[in-house]
Amino acid sequence: MRNVNRVSSIEQGCSKDRFDQIVGDSPALESVLAEVQRVAPTDSTVLILGETGTGKELMARAIHNLSGRYGRPFVKLNCAAIPFDLLESELFGHEKGAFTGAVSQKVGRFELADTGTLFLDEIGDLPLAVQPKLLRVLQEQEFERLGSGRTHRINVRLVAATHRDLAQMVARNEFRSDLYYRLNVFPVVLPPLRERREDIGRLVSHFVELFARRMGKRIEHIPQTTMNAFLEYSWPGNVRELQNLIERAVIRSDNGVLPNPLPASQKNAVTPIAPKGTFRDAERDLILKTLRATGGMVGGPRGAAVRLGLKRTTLITKMKRLGIYRTRSQGYTDAFQEGSEREPLLKPDADDGPSGNNDVLGALV
Repeated sequence: MRNVNRVSSIEQGCSKDRFDQIVGDSPALESVLAEVQRVAPTDSTVLILGETGTGKELMARAIHNLSGRYGRPFVKLNCAAIPFDLLESELFGHEKGAFTGAVSQKVGRFELADTGTLFLDEIGDLPLAVQPKLLRVLQEQEFERLGSGRTHRINVRLVAATHRDLAQMVARNEFRSDLYYRLNVFPVVLPPLRERREDIGRLVSHFVELFARRMGKRIEHIPQTTMNAFLEYSWPGNVRELQNLIERAVIRSDNGVLPNPLPASQKNAVTPIAPKGTFRDAERDLILKTLRATGGMVGGPRGAAVRLGLKRTTLITKMKRLGIYRTRSQGYTDAFQEGSEREPLLKPDADDGPSGNNDVLGALV
């Protein structure tokens, strides 16, 4: 994964690899890193989507490190870990006496992150009552501490993350649509570990070396049966689960051999089919719904790309990756129904039309 050209093209000669904590070189991961490199130098808001344990915080830090804000504050807050009655104060701060228990002035995370990046993890757990205030800060880059009428202006780049389907939450009135669209400027979808199995071997070696060094142990051999078990396991907890199991295995090793830390019921488990409802599915469904709503228009001021907050070329790239293709069907409704393998496919043209303002695409699985 250590690709000097990939990093230098962004950093203009900087020799430090700022993806240094991200291990792997699978096509699924490389695709994500390419998206990160594209958006990192901008100040655009990034929404990182992915299952628990896929490394959303690492990716947020990589975005910060590859940006012009590198060297300035990187402040993080887990929205699910702060009680509701304290969350507003954590974000915006408060003055002494603003409420019972406010015995001194407190500086909030937005103020701490001024000139840098604020990473809001689990943004899907942000209470509805706080969402309008977050939207205002994102739009105006200003806020007031609780108990104060003084307006503070800031310069903060926001990176948010969640394992939840925000589009579905908007449909259920559990998340504000205006905040969702403001956050969803540039979505980055992290693949689960089961979709990047090529990286498991490197991750195992990385974590074995890390924990063996910490514990002062020597792990000289990883049996092939153990590695095969890792490759066949479904990893519902993703990289975090793998990391924790490797730590357990290193602790239990006393002869230089890494034991298999998987539960007995999982050691010979056959890799299951990826469950429905993955973020890849959610991203594909969102694009299809938007295409249906625009009558198949991809580009133009009323096209799907504008609604999704994406460049037309970026949307087309995502559609190709997700298996959304042009079909022979002429009707907009029929064109976006799930197809069968017997139906003919027409791959999208290289430029997908002379202007992209009236592209019509359909979906085949």
